[in-house]
Amino acid sequence: MINRNKFTFTRLQYNSGDWNTDQRMPSNMMNSLIEYTTIPVDIKEQVVPLASDKIFSQPFCYLSGHKLVQFNTKERSNFEKYVRNGGFVFVDDCNHDIDGLFAKSFERQMADIFGANALKKIPNNHELYDIFFKFDEGPPATSQELNGWGDDLVHEYLKAIEIKGRIGVLYSNKDYGCEWDYDHRNKRWMAQDNTKFAVNIVMYAMTA
Repeated sequence: MINRNKFTFTRLQYNSGDWNTDQRMPSNMMNSLIEYTTIPVDIKEQVVPLASDKIFSQPFCYLSGHKLVQFNTKERSNFEKYVRNGGFVFVDDCNHDIDGLFAKSFERQMADIFGANALKKIPNNHELYDIFFKFDEGPPATSQELNGWGDDLVHEYLKAIEIKGRIGVLYSNKDYGCEWDYDHRNKRWMAQDNTKFAVNIVMYAMTA
């Protein structure tokens, strides 16, 4: 059973591709949760194989990479079971590129598991964008997009798979992982803390 009494950053390890990206990002996200919210936080990142049944107690899972996503039979079964039973997976494309290998292969996996039309754009007035901090224009842009890396687009939406009206898979081509991959102490030099949207994502996973 999913335990939503405490937040744990759970990174999903999968056999294909490169799952261990943006290693400073989790601590930065956890620092923001402690700074802005009252959610109890386990300050240690947890790495769990997607093929392990340990994922079924986790309220939040993170999956990312640059390369091929090709789930094996057990990974595919666990991913589907977890999402259909109330789990939340934040998936972030480190290539920030809709034509990249990660994007194409991950979206193909989702179509195979949940159906061709399951992964859809979510509107920019979705609950995700005002559940804690308010983002009137939808998902905030990343420096990777604004600097013209990847496909040279600023993606004005995120995609999601919803189960019974609730997001089970939140999917980003914006490369938030790289955007938040810095020592949390450096936030004090920023004009605006760019991890606030991470707080929204976690609050949605924990409370929606």
